[in-house]
Amino acid sequence: MSQTTTMKLLTIVTENLLKEQIITLLKEHHITGFTISRVEGEGSRGVRASDWEGPNLKIEAIISPQGAEQILERISAQFFDNYAVIAWLSDVAVLRGGKFAQPSQSKSS
Repeated sequence: MSQTTTMKLLTIVTENLLKEQIITLLKEHHITGFTISRVEGEGSRGVRASDWEGPNLKIEAIISPQGAEQILERISAQFFDNYAVIAWLSDVAVLRGGKFAQPSQSKSS
């Protein structure tokens, strides 16, 4: 059986207009791979009234446990007060764990 490594799956559901800002934040933390999906749903703020902004996005990245909390703190500080954003971490077991290892030093804002 193949060896797995425990990592974190970072999931962010956000307004489309934050796409580039979220990608920049991930890259500042040396996250080089992520998946973006268009999603729809309803949350505490209800259904968004301004469909002209485009669909909501779900951005997912597998990251090292060491940087996970730091990234969540930045997302919270930068976006939670003014935008419809939710983010969470899940434990995942991945093959090829070395592929997802980020350098221990990340930039801060």
